[in-house]
Amino acid sequence: MPRKTVIVLAAVCLGMAAALALITLIVVQGRGETRMGTAGQAIEAGVEGQPTAGGPFTLVNQDGEVVDQTLLEGKWSLIFFGFTYCPDYCPTTLAFLQALRTELGPRGEELQMVFVSIDPERDTPQAMKDYLSSDGFPDGVIGLTGTPEQVAAAADAYDVFYSRSGEGETYTMNHSLAIWLVGPDGKTRQTLNYELGPETAADIVRRVQARG
Repeated sequence: MPRKTVIVLAAVCLGMAAALALITLIVVQGRGETRMGTAGQAIEAGVEGQPTAGGPFTLVNQDGEVVDQTLLEGKWSLIFFGFTYCPDYCPTTLAFLQALRTELGPRGEELQMVFVSIDPERDTPQAMKDYLSSDGFPDGVIGLTGTPEQVAAAADAYDVFYSRSGEGETYTMNHSLAIWLVGPDGKTRQTLNYELGPETAADIVRRVQARG
């Protein structure tokens, strides 16, 4: 499917998700549960709390530069894991992040966004750069990839589940859908997900940032 078509579909999905944001927030805050997506992806609850995920990692950005966890220090960040061949959840998440940035206004422009690939076999630095330059995605997203071992270590640090599904060139990846909100100290504050919708997610980000 052409990427422009994927982005259009992502925007439609994002609109539907926003319409359900209030219901999602009630369910999430009431249960704090994790449920599974249609392809086996875990959808984490976007509840406020004190997550303990995060830790050291070494990866490569879309410019081929080696980076580590210090990338997250000194600024608020949103970090999530996915892959460029993802047909639905990843482009929807990126479209959601663009809408969230808009909703946050000037505060959103200061929010660093990091996309870590869980498909290092196909997601080279150049592939990440090409993908993240697609229309409709936020400007300035940092794409990270690495060796299978490096990716596995980073995913483990952030409690991210992923697995390969299928064989040959058409295989896909099942993966967790959490978006981690990380403070300037490099420590995670809580998770979000696109189902909250940009308005609800923006309110959560503001509250968490106000607490420091």
